Parts: sequence; C-alpha cells; structure tokens
Amino acid sequence: MKKIFIASKNKGKINEIRSYLAPLAYEIFSLIDMPNIPDIEETGSTFEENAVIKAKAVFEVVKIPVLADDSGLEVDFLSGRPGVYSARYSGIGATDEKNNAKLILELGDAEPQSRTARFKCVIALYDGMNERFFDGVCEGKIANNPAGSSGFGYDPLFIPEGYNLTFGELGPDVKNRISHRGKALESLRKFLELENNM
Repeated sequence: MKKIFIASKNKGKINEIRSYLAPLAYEIFSLIDMPNIPDIEETGSTFEENAVIKAKAVFEVVKIPVLADDSGLEVDFLSGRPGVYSARYSGIGATDEKNNAKLILELGDAEPQSRTARFKCVIALYDGMNERFFDGVCEGKIANNPAGSSGFGYDPLFIPEGYNLTFGELGPDVKNRISHRGKALESLRKFLELENNM
C-alpha cells in the first residue's frame, strides 16, 4: 500500500484530507503520529513557499511523500492582507477572536463593494525529488460583524460568493464543498488518481 504523510496536527484538516484521499487507499500518517517532529517555522513570503518549506522539512524525517498546505485570507481593501500572516495577524498570542477583531477594525466603515476578499489554499506535495503544487480559491466578501459558530479562523466573517451567510453560519458540509482547501484537495486527488493509474 502506498504511504503519504500529512504535515499537520490539525485534526479537522487531517480528517478532511483523509476523506478526499480515501478512495485511493493510501496509508496516511500525520504529525499527530510523530509528535517528536518540532514545529516548522514558516519563513516564506507566499503560500507556496510556506507549504513547501513544511513539506521538505518533514520529508527529511519521514522519507515518504509529504503533503503540506498553507492558506489564508486576502482582503482587497487591505492590499491583500492578512495573506500569509492570517493565523498570526494580531501579533504575539494571536487568536481567532483577536484576528477577526483586528480585521474589522482595519476595514472600518468600508463600503460593501470594497470588502471583497478570497480564501486561498496551496498544497505542496514533495516526494524527495519533485515539488508539486495544487491550489484553490474561494471568492467572497467580509461581513461587518462576525456571525455563526461553525468553523474556525475568519469563517464567521467570510461570506462566500453566491451566499448571504458566513462560513460560520453555513456549516461544514457547504464549506467543504466550495472552500479553497476543498478545491485544492480535488486537484490533488485527480493528480494522484492519474499517477496511480500510470
């Protein structure tokens, strides 16, 4: 059985990736299985750079193909911020609540048409020789106030295109179907299916 390693400790993310790869019958491992691997500093200036930094660092330890992702929110009114700094936007000791509060503050009373944004995800697959990237984007806009308790991060503020509710209100089934990570995982799965059939 082919093996693949997910460079993440996030149980929700790991389960989502497992569900996408389930039809391919991989033996899947993650950082939860190897707690001795230290946290990897994300020093890149793009999602691609951060994803491949993580994938390569973990590969050096596990020596099997590694998947790593980096994702974040890009807000047009803020010239693409928070971007790669999405998780630590509010500085040291950042939490989802603090990050959301900072985003609301920085957007101020920006008009609805100025609040356009997108979630972007890049997955890197590294096998010791080849770097491959799979990305997904979900367009939308930023609400004036957080709504809904589902999801995490900026989900209570992000209203995806074609909807009037935030990801926090729409729940995981809708989110997984239209999300940036879902689209990136779909591209990854198609690639692995082709590779396995060669």
